[in-house]
Amino acid sequence: MNIRLIVKRLLFLFLVVWAASTIVFFIPRLSPRNAIRERFAELARMGGFSPGDLEKIIASYTQQFGLDKPLWEQYFSYLGNILRLDFGYSLQRYPSTVVDLIMQSIPWTLGLLLVTTIVSFVIGNLLGAIAAWPRAPRWTRAVATPFVLLTGVPPVIMGVLLLFFVGFRLKLLPLGGAYSIGIVPEWSLTFALDMLKHQILPALSLILGSVGGWVLSMRGMGITIQGEDYVNFAEHKGLNGRVIFRDYYLRNALLPQVTGFALALGTVVTSAIVVEGIFGLPGIGTTLNNAIRANDFPVIYGIVLFITIAIAALMTLLEFIYPLLDPRIRHE
Repeated sequence: MNIRLIVKRLLFLFLVVWAASTIVFFIPRLSPRNAIRERFAELARMGGFSPGDLEKIIASYTQQFGLDKPLWEQYFSYLGNILRLDFGYSLQRYPSTVVDLIMQSIPWTLGLLLVTTIVSFVIGNLLGAIAAWPRAPRWTRAVATPFVLLTGVPPVIMGVLLLFFVGFRLKLLPLGGAYSIGIVPEWSLTFALDMLKHQILPALSLILGSVGGWVLSMRGMGITIQGEDYVNFAEHKGLNGRVIFRDYYLRNALLPQVTGFALALGTVVTSAIVVEGIFGLPGIGTTLNNAIRANDFPVIYGIVLFITIAIAALMTLLEFIYPLLDPRIRHE
C-alpha cells in the first residue's frame, strides 16, 4: 500500500466528515423552529418565568451559542469547532458539553457493540461455513436453521420479546438498567457479575437478530468456494479434512464477509442505539432519547455527527486492514 493511496483515502474520509458536518449544520437552520426559545419556553411553563426574564435568558443563550452572528461566520466557526471535536453545549444540562455527555455514555455502547458484533460474526460465519461444508454432520446443519428463521425479526422487536418473556414472565433476568438499584459502581467481582447479568438481554437482542444474516451469506460463499481449483487440489492431495476446511475453505470464504461487515456497521450501530433505549442502558442511545424528549438539539446533532464520523473512520480502517488479510490484494 503506497502513500498516495493512504492520502487519497484520508482525503475521502475528510470529505465525508465535511459533508456530514455541513448537513448537520444547515438542517436545523432551515427550520423556522428556535431550539433555545422552545427549550426555555417549556421551562417557563413549568417554573413560572416572567416574559421579561425569559427574553433575557434567550438572548443570553443566543449570544453564548453564537447564534447572533451572521450565518457564514457561524458556519466557519462551527467547522473549526468540529476539527477540535467540540460539538457545543447541551441545552438541557448546561454547562455540560456534548462531548462530555458522549464520553460518559460511549463506554457502555462500545462494550455492548464489541461483544455482540464479535460474537455474532464468529458464530454466524462458523455456522454458515459448517452448513455449506459437504462433510459436516447433518445435526450441525440443523443448528443453523433457527438462527436463519430469526433473521426477519428486527433487534428492536427481539428486545421487546425477550424483555417480556424472559424478564417479565419468567423473571430470569433484570428488566433493564446497567446494574441493580443499591449496587455501588466499583472495581469488584460483585459489581462486574451484576452488570454482566443486566447486559445479557440487550446482547441477545442484537446477537439473535444478526447471526442469521451471517449464516446465510457465509453459506452462499461456502458453496461457491467448494468448486474452486485450490479446494479440489487440496482434496486430491489427500490433506486432512480439518486442514482443508480451515486453511482452504473457511479462510477464503471469510474475506468477502469482512467487506460485508464494513457495510453493515451503520445498521449494527443504529440497532444498538435503539436497543439501549429499550433496556435503559446509560449509553449513547439513552442519551439520544433523553435529548429528543427535552428538545436538546445540540446533543441530538452532536451524537448524529459523532456516529457518522466513527462509522466513516472504521470503514476507512477496514479498507487499510483488508490487504493484510488477503495478501493477493495489492493497491496500485
